[in-house]
Amino acid sequence: MSEEKRDRNEDFSIVHMLIRIVVSAIVLAITAFITPGFTISGMWPLIIAAVVIGVLDYLVVRLTKFEANPFGRGIIGFVISAAIIYLTGYLVRGVGVTFWGALIAALVIGVIDAIIPGKQVF
Repeated sequence: MSEEKRDRNEDFSIVHMLIRIVVSAIVLAITAFITPGFTISGMWPLIIAAVVIGVLDYLVVRLTKFEANPFGRGIIGFVISAAIIYLTGYLVRGVGVTFWGALIAALVIGVIDAIIPGKQVF
């Protein structure tokens, strides 16, 4: 088990983090475009929202040991993912999220996560 943690830490780099932010921003842009009740008003709010969602997801995993993946963890993962998106609307100026928009966005992000190969986006 400690070898897995060490391998994950060795694979982590600033380039890896930047790629994840860019991919997350693209997924958020697609989600905001097709989701009613979820809007992002510019490039900077998009990038900041991608970072905030990544940090909130990281904190949820570290504090609860539960990943906020909409499809991988069932209804609880879906609700946590929607809550993270909803909270991001309060934390990032330029991001507007309604309750229903957060639920639909979590569903859309879960579908995109299922389509994109590799590690989950959020």
